[in-house]
Amino acid sequence: MPKFGIATLSLGTATVHPLEPRLRAAAAHGYKHIDLFDECWGGYLAEHNLPSDPDSRWKATEENLAVARKLGDLVTSLGMKIACTQPLREIEGLLDPAEREAAFERVKARFPFMRAFRTDLVFMCANIRADSSATDDLDTVVNDLRELGDAAAAFSAVDGGPMLKIGYEGLSWARRNTWKSTWEVVQKANRENVGIVLDAFNILAVEFANPYNPDGSGRVHSDIEAAIRTLKNSMTDLVQSVPAEKIFFYQVADAQLMDPSTFTKPTDPKIPALLPWSRGYRLFPCEKERGGYMPVEIVTAAVLATGYTGPLSLEVFNQSLNESGQEVVERHAERGFGGLRRLVTEVQNVDPFWEKGRL
Repeated sequence: MPKFGIATLSLGTATVHPLEPRLRAAAAHGYKHIDLFDECWGGYLAEHNLPSDPDSRWKATEENLAVARKLGDLVTSLGMKIACTQPLREIEGLLDPAEREAAFERVKARFPFMRAFRTDLVFMCANIRADSSATDDLDTVVNDLRELGDAAAAFSAVDGGPMLKIGYEGLSWARRNTWKSTWEVVQKANRENVGIVLDAFNILAVEFANPYNPDGSGRVHSDIEAAIRTLKNSMTDLVQSVPAEKIFFYQVADAQLMDPSTFTKPTDPKIPALLPWSRGYRLFPCEKERGGYMPVEIVTAAVLATGYTGPLSLEVFNQSLNESGQEVVERHAERGFGGLRRLVTEVQNVDPFWEKGRL
């Protein structure tokens, strides 16, 4: 049985729910790993009367680090581990030298806090900028990931602690929005401490789903057999090409089937089409009774078939997380754990399609 994890934001929104009760609820329901989200860390600092804005929360002052150690101690005392801190955004591929340097400093600023949290992993989302200030040129992005990996290794060598790792995740609306396009960067970077982060929602949002399909199927391919065949071919490639040790983290979420007559693409060109769906309508895995419809079990089966032994970690954004009350936290903790248990059962029923090759 894989160990279960959950992102702090998937237990309640930081602006509404204090962090400690969320952590205690997670522990009480059986989670063993915590994915610490930036806003939740900022909220915890604010609870300790310290500046919590994005520019202040990663300054390695003694006051900030003391609170970080307190948080690490709390999570450990609850029988859990902070598996990672995230996200880093708009880091790689920046073309302005000064902006690039500032972005890299934001990454390096995490390192002392990672020690305080007792975690070895930070991960960044592929750059979502669509303008000319950034590039997805392979060599440029590879060099950036390589340099960041080397910086993490240098910090680890100086302080003598475990190797710090950089994970790279392809968001479904980023420049590099597929597992293959992020894997080619990780592979070419060729650093032991640089790996890929896989997210079932982001994989499915590109390769399987289209919430705006006017036929109401919610899929890229209206034909379900074609949709499943396309996904399985991609997941067969994943099993055959990505070693387990290079998968640094795996996140899972389903999402709600939308009514395309009322759920329409944003009119503001600055808002990615998939963003409203991703931020407001994700679900825990296997929640078909709530409108979940994506084959999260197929992606999960493939990830586990690589030999991945890390946590299955929930990353669910939903409007329901903005509601107030501790019962909201308890309800989401229970729903998430139940969804993961159902997912594990469904994975066991997935035919090992990857053994047959591409369909």
